[in-house]
Amino acid sequence: MTQEHQGGARGWSAARKGVWSRLRFTSLRLRLVVVFGLVALTAAVSASGIAYWLNREAVLTRAQDAVLRGFEQEMQNRAGALPEHPTQDELQHTAGQMANSSQRFTVLLVAEDPEGRTVYGSSGGLNGFSLRDVPASLREAITEQQEITSTNEHAYHLYWQRIVDGDTPYLVAGTRLIGGGPTGYMLKSLEPEAKDLNSLAWSLGIATGLALIGSALLAQALATTVLKPVQRLGAAARRLGEGRLDTRLRVSGTDELADLSRTFNKAAEALEKRVADMAARDEASRRFVADMSHELRTPLTAITAVTEVLEEELEFEGGGIDPMIEPAVRLVVSETRRLNDLVENLMEVTRFDAGTARLVLDDVDVADQITACIDARAWLDAVELDAERGIHARIDPRRLDVILANLIGNALKHGGSPVRVSVRECAKGVGGAEGAEGPGAVVIEVRDHGPGIPEDVLPHVFDRFYKASASRPRSEGSGLGLSIALENAHIHGGEITAANSPEGGAVFTLRLPRDVSASAERDAEAQDARGDAESPSGRTGAKDEGAEGDAR
Repeated sequence: MTQEHQGGARGWSAARKGVWSRLRFTSLRLRLVVVFGLVALTAAVSASGIAYWLNREAVLTRAQDAVLRGFEQEMQNRAGALPEHPTQDELQHTAGQMANSSQRFTVLLVAEDPEGRTVYGSSGGLNGFSLRDVPASLREAITEQQEITSTNEHAYHLYWQRIVDGDTPYLVAGTRLIGGGPTGYMLKSLEPEAKDLNSLAWSLGIATGLALIGSALLAQALATTVLKPVQRLGAAARRLGEGRLDTRLRVSGTDELADLSRTFNKAAEALEKRVADMAARDEASRRFVADMSHELRTPLTAITAVTEVLEEELEFEGGGIDPMIEPAVRLVVSETRRLNDLVENLMEVTRFDAGTARLVLDDVDVADQITACIDARAWLDAVELDAERGIHARIDPRRLDVILANLIGNALKHGGSPVRVSVRECAKGVGGAEGAEGPGAVVIEVRDHGPGIPEDVLPHVFDRFYKASASRPRSEGSGLGLSIALENAHIHGGEITAANSPEGGAVFTLRLPRDVSASAERDAEAQDARGDAESPSGRTGAKDEGAEGDAR
């Protein structure tokens, strides 16, 4: 499949998903259309059914009354002129005359001839109308003589019934002449009236369909009118959630949706002001820390020089320091080093927060880099290295040294010897905090043999200034080592995880892409997009030895 065809297929799939999302059963638009359609369908069906029933009764009653009046009149005029005992020919002739009336019905006359035999006279239509075509109950009612009372003046009456034969409706009626004479039966087809009623039903059905379509279109128009502001509100909320705090809605009208838009605008304005205030305070806080760290470096430089002299005096064999003040001098030396480490770490954290930290990439042998880190800090006797030479990666050597120094130093201080550092290659890329992926990865594990990390502490080991024990608020480290290590891993597009080994001890796992050039470019673009705010102390200063974190 060509790229163009694939693009067309993806476009069609996206369009289909868009239509389905608008027509899903949870959609308010679809529910409005369905409700309008059901209401219109119910109303149309009810109105059409009532109209059909009323028209049907009116049409059938009108046709039936006309036919019955014509038949009754013909019986009085034609059949009433026959003798009491007519012959077969007379009945036949009279039936033909009656059938030729304006109503064009079929007639059957039944009487007794002078010899007492039952004779029949039929108009001969409709395959020969006979008594078999007349329901038995109707024949019994016609021939039954009624009692003469004050409310019943005649012994015989006209009776009728509707029947269906082969999907064709018929009207069957009959009566007997009063005072003697033939009994007459009539058969009339109601097919024209049925066709008219079918046409009426089709018309009402079409009207119902048009009403349903019209209601759907009306519901669609109404839904568009009602839901368009809601859709604009949803889009504005999404933009607001993406960080575009200047999003506002155009308000028109005085209805509830307009009030909702005004409320949204007020909430967005308040949120923008609150975020701006928080950003300003955060920026002021970072700037204060950066300025403070930078300003402390000048006096610290002098103090450090003095403490170096005092330290030389402490190591001088001649005993240049009074034994009484030697503990105080040693305390000053150690605390000065600790303060210097804290200032350097604060400056490093400030650079990360301000987005001014940059990578200086170089091709390094990972095993050589780890060996150099351990050797520079005199940890060769306490650290076991399991790393083959020849595993190269394009990373920032200084920042890798900071990461390793913090992880190994933390394991030596809070874990148990021996500390084992292993290196392996991974074919898959690294899913770092920024979602970076690279062509393969380098995995470095630092494991100690100590008691491990408590489960409630694991989620916080990389937090700044986190102390695992409230009874130990003061330690030799700055409390920033592991957080700085994590930031250095993130800027490489990598990650650091902490866990407890099933065999005992804690395991810190560092994953770095073998080539972070693409990750570095993406990070630099993201950092540039954060804004022009920079820390005053965001200079190119590096810390050669990372301070150990107080993770445990």
